[in-house]
Amino acid sequence: MKKILLTILTTILIMVSCTGDKKPRLLFDGENSDQWNSRGDVSLNNGALALNEGASILLKKGNYTGFELSVTARTVDNGKGLIAFHTDNNLEKGYQVALNNDLESAQWWTKTGSLLGVRNLTKSIVKTNEWFDMVIRVEGKAITVKLNGSPVVEYIEPASPFRTEENAAQLLSDGRFALRSTAGTIEIQSISVTPLSDKVDITQQQTEAIDETTDHIIRLHQENFPVLDYHVHLKGITTEQAAAQARRYGINYALAPNCGIGFPITSDEEVLQYLDAMEGQPFIQAMQGEGREWPETFSKEVRDRFDYVFTDALTFTDSKGRRTRLWIPEEVFIENEEQYMDLIVQKIADVMKEPMDVYVNPNFLPDVMNDRYDVFWTNDRMDKVIASMVETGKVLEINHRYKIPNKAFIQKAKEAGLKFTFGTNNADGSFGKMEYCIEMKEACDITAADMYNPIQIKQ
Repeated sequence: MKKILLTILTTILIMVSCTGDKKPRLLFDGENSDQWNSRGDVSLNNGALALNEGASILLKKGNYTGFELSVTARTVDNGKGLIAFHTDNNLEKGYQVALNNDLESAQWWTKTGSLLGVRNLTKSIVKTNEWFDMVIRVEGKAITVKLNGSPVVEYIEPASPFRTEENAAQLLSDGRFALRSTAGTIEIQSISVTPLSDKVDITQQQTEAIDETTDHIIRLHQENFPVLDYHVHLKGITTEQAAAQARRYGINYALAPNCGIGFPITSDEEVLQYLDAMEGQPFIQAMQGEGREWPETFSKEVRDRFDYVFTDALTFTDSKGRRTRLWIPEEVFIENEEQYMDLIVQKIADVMKEPMDVYVNPNFLPDVMNDRYDVFWTNDRMDKVIASMVETGKVLEINHRYKIPNKAFIQKAKEAGLKFTFGTNNADGSFGKMEYCIEMKEACDITAADMYNPIQIKQ
């Protein structure tokens, strides 16, 4: 009998030892915060822990490597904060995940769910003053962040991660959890953690990681530069594929439907249907106005539903009343190249008067002239376009697809104080990583302050 009892007890102990690591542990239940050390203005009211103006809490005990951390929280008004993991007493090691739904924030590219410095997000899919669930999962070298069940970050730390000197300690190791307010108030309703097994094939994981020794995108994140492709179309790629690719590359996307007569969206009703379908998606929403009729085709009320509007000057009526689309050779009627160039410049200046925010595909030339791009774009012509943009408050796109405008124009635009966007303007699902845009960023010393903020509150 004793032998049977011993066998049963041994079996139970083995089962507990095998499953105990996977048992969720409640770290805060809305009432008892005894498991946390607090600093600054921390208060417990109505089932929520409030961290105010720089206050923080640090888990007293525990050393976690692999885990799934679940937090129910909200930002109050313009409050901002972060969740740290694999950290120490001074929050100087490990990673941090942003809590930031503030549309008025000057640093608009680190919204809720951002794995700060590694995968910054330009859009939050949750809202201020509303409770949301965040799950942070670390398994081997893989980090996943979910908001209300939807993945927003999927990052694999490579064997040779790129880190600046300032972020040298931003690596996976082990440690504790901390939550901190960086401005205003954040509130926490519950915190729990499920430890995960450390038996993970890290070598296999890292074969799927991006090589950060050559990747330019991680460098942008590390220097705290907004990583946003402002000009992406759902061409050759689905919404789900675009979201997965954005998480994979660490590039945020602004999706833009083509809106105008003869294009996929032709009316206010179709715009509203499109935006309803995009509700809750992790994309900034832009509108591309097509042709010169688009301002009359769509009402201001509906246009304002987008985060911003862009158009180009590739479509116009020439001096003899002929419809021209500069990318179609059969519709380009040139009798005198210099006169035609002056016509293009005038048409660009006219487009600046349209109710749009960003001038895209800038300074495009037809094929028969493009081989002499720098010759046709003289200083006087560049100055005329820039003056019209300054006068009307427009933003300049640096376009990867056509590799335009040229360096000289970008430098003049920067000197004039214009803001910039980066855009691939993809024709299919393979549109790269904004290589030309990043090349011009480096060549023209474009900083985060030079980039256009697409998510400002519209007055």
